[in-house]
Amino acid sequence: MTEQFDYLVFIGRFQPFHLAHMQTIQIALQHSQQVILALGSTQAERNIKNPFSAAEREQMILSNFPETLQQRIKFVHVIDVYDDAKWVALVKKLVNAVVKPDSHVGLIGHFKDDSSYYLQLFPEWNMLELESLRGSISATPLREAFFRGEIVEAALPLGTIQFLTAFAQTALYRQLQYKYQHKDPSNLDATT
Repeated sequence: MTEQFDYLVFIGRFQPFHLAHMQTIQIALQHSQQVILALGSTQAERNIKNPFSAAEREQMILSNFPETLQQRIKFVHVIDVYDDAKWVALVKKLVNAVVKPDSHVGLIGHFKDDSSYYLQLFPEWNMLELESLRGSISATPLREAFFRGEIVEAALPLGTIQFLTAFAQTALYRQLQYKYQHKDPSNLDATT
C-alpha cells in the first residue's frame, strides 16, 4: 500500500497552472489529507517569467477544483531567495506555520530535469515521486504562446483557460505582451 500523509507539499510557480500540475494535485489528494502548494516567486514585481500574482495563481488553481477539494488545498507564498539553505529554511518555516504539530508531511514532485534538484533538499520529508505526467508539460512554452496571443487549451484545465482569457483582456496583459515581444533573447530563463 502507498504511504499516506497528513500533508503533501507541492512546490511550483504555476505560471500558468496546467494539466500536469492539476494531475499532481489530484494524486496528492489521494495520498494525503491536505495539500500545501508552495507558490514560488511571490514577490510583487510582475514580469514575463512571473506574470501572475500569488492571489491570481490561487484563484486560477482553485477554480479547477470543486469546493470540497478546494478546502483541502492550502497555500504558502515563497519569495525568491537565491541561496538554497535560506530558501529551504523559508519553505520549511512557511509549511510548519500551516501544519499541525506531529503531522506526517511529505513532498510530491517529479524529477523532470536539472531544475528539479530542489526536491532533494528536504530529506526529512518523505518523497512521493511521480513519473512524467501528461507528456512533461512545461509552463514556459505555454507562457510564450500566451504572450503571442494563443491559449494552448490542450494543455490547460478549464479554470485556467477562463482565467487566461479574462487576463488577456487587461492592460496589464498588453504591457507584459509588449515586454515579451521586445525581450532580449540572451536574458531568458527557460525554467518553469
